[in-house]
Amino acid sequence: MNIVYPRAAGVLLFLMTVSGVSAIEPVSKTLISVEQNIRESNWECKGETHEGAEFSIIKSTLHGGKQEGVDIVTIDNGRLKMIVVPTRGMSILGVSMGPLRLGWDSPVREVVHPSLINLQDREGLGWLDGFNEWLVRCGLEFAGHPGIDTFRDNTGAISEQRLTLHGKIGNIPASEVTVSVEPGPPHILRLRGRVDEISFYGAALELQTEVSTTVGSHEFEIRDMVTNRGAESQEFEIIYHANFGPPLLESGASLVVPIRKVQPMNAVAAKSLQGFQQISGPVAGKKEEVFLIEPLSDSQGDTLVLLQNANRRLGCSVTYSLEQMPFLTIWKNTALPRSGYVMGIEPGTNYPFNRSVERKAGRLKKLSAGESAEFRLAYTLHSDEASVREAAERIAFLQEDFEPQVLPEPPGEGN
Repeated sequence: MNIVYPRAAGVLLFLMTVSGVSAIEPVSKTLISVEQNIRESNWECKGETHEGAEFSIIKSTLHGGKQEGVDIVTIDNGRLKMIVVPTRGMSILGVSMGPLRLGWDSPVREVVHPSLINLQDREGLGWLDGFNEWLVRCGLEFAGHPGIDTFRDNTGAISEQRLTLHGKIGNIPASEVTVSVEPGPPHILRLRGRVDEISFYGAALELQTEVSTTVGSHEFEIRDMVTNRGAESQEFEIIYHANFGPPLLESGASLVVPIRKVQPMNAVAAKSLQGFQQISGPVAGKKEEVFLIEPLSDSQGDTLVLLQNANRRLGCSVTYSLEQMPFLTIWKNTALPRSGYVMGIEPGTNYPFNRSVERKAGRLKKLSAGESAEFRLAYTLHSDEASVREAAERIAFLQEDFEPQVLPEPPGEGN
């Protein structure tokens, strides 16, 4: 096994060779730390296992335009590659494995620095000015539609709060970021980050996140923990907004999901509720459609959702706990590519209505002082017909003998 440790500027420190040993030497590195007052602009670790599997973790800084100073970390496990953006709340910009890509072509071409985002712009839609990631978290104090909600201020009086689209966490730079390479086998690459959504007389929520993958694997996992660092109980919301474009999204592609209940979110979606799992090609002037789903689970409480392309030879599936995230939102924006041809698969603690609506509907979660909530999502990239079919069959087994409840009209306020 060969492993290379360069300097921050890219100069080799040393080359260590271990012959006849399949285990990778452990690596642990702090890339960003508020506590230590450090930020590595450029750093990399490259290695090769005794079995010949190569991997790398590269920290770099983007330059030019609105992405000046944005930190990214590229993790390549030898089979799949992902780009994580610590500057944007530890969002995942994209994932690729051969011809398969998780991501989309947003009209927003740059990885916009949060300092250039005004969340209050366009009546609370400023979040969209930086929206181009494959996976971005919505939350934490609030998520969903902009608008007015009420809260109790520091004097105890009821006050109004103007909420912005999808919350703040996706536009908060991480305060702590570390990477590690764990000896094995299996050889595990981990990236951890801490993002603080904290204000005086406001939210005191901490996100601890980890993305991990095994060298040579076609899978990766996200593990998050949200903790209330305040002295009083705190409402919170989190939605994992994963966005898919070509090659998975195309005419004839389809969504496979085990459905307990499905309902359109708005009148536009109600018109296409029948067959909503089928994907069309880009359509000029097409308006967004949003569908609200309560999925079915297996005996362990997990559900599985699959997006497969038209010939069923490429796909991506996600497994997660319904106890942690009981609600699934499907967002379809099958407009022309220049407007963003994309579909979102969005597990969450709630639906993306305004927080006031979610509270009335009983979907709003709360953490007591010091309490934490954990979330786990396991993504699998499928690059052959057999793998796609196996995932679809697992979902069909969950749906077997269960007739979905289909509600044809959008929910009224508070439902």
